[in-house]
Parts: sequence; C-alpha cells; structure tokens
Amino acid sequence: MMNLRHIEVFHAVYETGSVSAAARALNVSQPSVSKVLKHAESRIGFALFQSVRGRLVPTNEAHILFREARELYNRVESLRETTKNLRRGDDGLLRLGVLPSIGLEIAPAAIAKFRRENPDVSVELQTLHNNDVLRSLYERQTDLTVGFDAPHHPRLREMVVGTGELVGLFRKEDLLNPPDRISLEAFKGHDLIRLTGAGVVGNLFSNELSVDAFGDATIFVQTYYVAAALVRHGAGVAVVDEFTARASQGNDLDFRPLTDEAEIKVYCVHLEDRPLSRTAEKFIEVLEAEIASSRFQPGK
Repeated sequence: MMNLRHIEVFHAVYETGSVSAAARALNVSQPSVSKVLKHAESRIGFALFQSVRGRLVPTNEAHILFREARELYNRVESLRETTKNLRRGDDGLLRLGVLPSIGLEIAPAAIAKFRRENPDVSVELQTLHNNDVLRSLYERQTDLTVGFDAPHHPRLREMVVGTGELVGLFRKEDLLNPPDRISLEAFKGHDLIRLTGAGVVGNLFSNELSVDAFGDATIFVQTYYVAAALVRHGAGVAVVDEFTARASQGNDLDFRPLTDEAEIKVYCVHLEDRPLSRTAEKFIEVLEAEIASSRFQPGK
C-alpha cells in the first residue's frame, strides 16, 4: 500500500510531468523524489510512469490511481489548512460563499476593505448558485453566504444587509442620452436576453415586469454576468441586478434602473446552530456599508 508520502510525491510528479519539477514544487531534492517514487512502485507492484523522450508519462494504472489520490491529497491539504486555522483561532479565517453577481464587485470591494482593517484574518471566497447555499453551510464549506434569496429552512438564519434594483443593461451606442430611469419600451427593436433558473431575482423579473412586447426571446442564460457579456457583444439588451451592471459598466456599456421599480434584497445566511463569530459580524458591517455606498444615484 502507498503511504501519504508516496501519494504526495506521485501527485506532484503526475501534475508537473517531471521529477525535477515535482522536487521544486515539494521543495526537496530530485534524488529524494526518485527514491520515494521507486519505493511506491515497488510497494504497489506496478509502474506509475514511463520515460518517453525524456518526459515521464503516466501509465494507464497511474491515470486510474490519480483520481483516488487527488481526492485524498486534497483532503490532506484541507486537514493541514484546518489545523493551521485552529491553531490561529476561530476568528483567523472567514469562509464566504457568494452569488456570482455579488462576487463580481461588491464582495471583492468589501473583502479588500475588511482585510485592510483586519490584516490577520484570512478570507476564503467561493461562488455559489442558489441551490448550493444550504449544502455549503451544512457541510461547513462556508461560514456565511451572501445572495438575493433567503432559503426557508429551519437550520438557517438570514438577515437583510442591503438592497438593490433590477436595471436595464445596454450598449451606449444602442441608446443615446438615456434618462435616469428607463422603461422596457425603450428597448423595443432589440433582442431581450432572458434569464432562467435565476432564483428570486429571476422570479421578480418574470412576475413584475411586462416583457410581452419583445415576443419570444432568442437567448436564455442562467447567470447575469453571461448576460452582460452577451450585451457587450451586441446580442441584445438585458435586465440584470444593479451589482452585475455596475461591474460590467464601461466605455461601451451603461445601465439605468427601470421605471417599474423592482427591489432586490441582499441577504447574509448562516447556520442557526452556529452563531456568527465576531470576525463574521465585522465583515457584515463592512459589507452593509459597501452595498449602501455603491447604490446607483441618478445624475452621477
């Protein structure tokens, strides 16, 4: 059987493609890597690599073994990181899960400010979709999630940390001198990019905004930043959350809130039986301030 050292060396050689590169990655000597690799092969009874034109090529057995080794290696790395965090204390790490829309601008801006004020705290950020929130919290992959939906579950507790709006996103060349608020009627003649499976924001769009004048949409997407990319390439116009629109705004794109106001609430969610740490509470304060200061202001 292979031990953890064997797996670590095998993983490094497989990923880098050479003993020398693996040695550099592990910060050990090349002879040490070669010795451990040969010992691993003798223990399991078959070759892991073959030399082809001076490069180590994994055998078929190595490809099969790597799938298992990678999972175990990642778990060992996670264990090391957890041990380090426990030694550092509960407040030394904040694990955040955010919707892609929040992850484009609001979360990075809040994290940057939070880190300047709390340089000893590490932040682990991952993007999630609405359906992933409960699982990520339940499996302790995240301590706190930020999104537009508040999952109704007895194990979760949520709080409103800010609000936003749905806005019309368009190319500047397609709509000159737009007013402070815009009606969907102004987008007639352009394809409307629609969103599917977008959670509470998608439902708000479908239920409260009249899009009958556009007929059948030609493009459906599941994420707002993809909708923004399509707008940038001239595929049409889109109704997105203002956070995505602000992150996408530039010399070519602009946005305006809709005349039929459609408010979005931004929630922080955590496990009911896992009260927020002081670190998480500090981050929420920074996030609330960032959301409030970034809201769209007509005429500016």
